[in-house]
Amino acid sequence: MFNSYVETSLYYQPTKCINCEICLDVCPHGVFIPGKKAVQLAKPWECMECGACQLNCPTSAISVDSGVGCAAAMISAALRGKKLDQKVECT
Repeated sequence: MFNSYVETSLYYQPTKCINCEICLDVCPHGVFIPGKKAVQLAKPWECMECGACQLNCPTSAISVDSGVGCAAAMISAALRGKKLDQKVECT
């Protein structure tokens, strides 16, 4: 079963990255961190699959099925009575 808090559709190709760091600015969960030649994918499990990084990456180094994780996280949080910004463990 797909666990949106562990698995993600995020795919990052650092060889395409030009180190513009736009993804650092647009990612609401700090999935990426600065690197010397390219940004680094530091916390892929934090990705909520909003698609902001993909939409703003000038070299298409990032791809994600936007909406998949967002919907799963919202539904899971609502069912468990949690706020969306809290980590919710899926069972």
